[in-house]
Amino acid sequence: MTDRSRERRWLILSEDGRHVWLGRYSDPSEEEIASAEASLAAQSLGGYVAVAEGDYWSRKARMTLLPVRPLGGPRIPFEQASDAFEAIRARRLSELA
Repeated sequence: MTDRSRERRWLILSEDGRHVWLGRYSDPSEEEIASAEASLAAQSLGGYVAVAEGDYWSRKARMTLLPVRPLGGPRIPFEQASDAFEAIRARRLSELA
């Protein structure tokens, strides 16, 4: 059994907190990142490539998000996008109760 609280995963984090996971067991390719950046641009959004640590479905602790690089010239700081991510995550967890 693995300790999911220490699991690390790549993600694309948009300015509004929406996110998609990338390469669970490998680093994302430049093509995957470029495709994600184009998708964000099509929605007039910027975002970030980040690494998430923790169990997404655990109610016990906030996940840790580490910025790797910006995508598409985000208009807000990483911390605000991270807070929006956590709000989405909290809402999803509350729907399970």
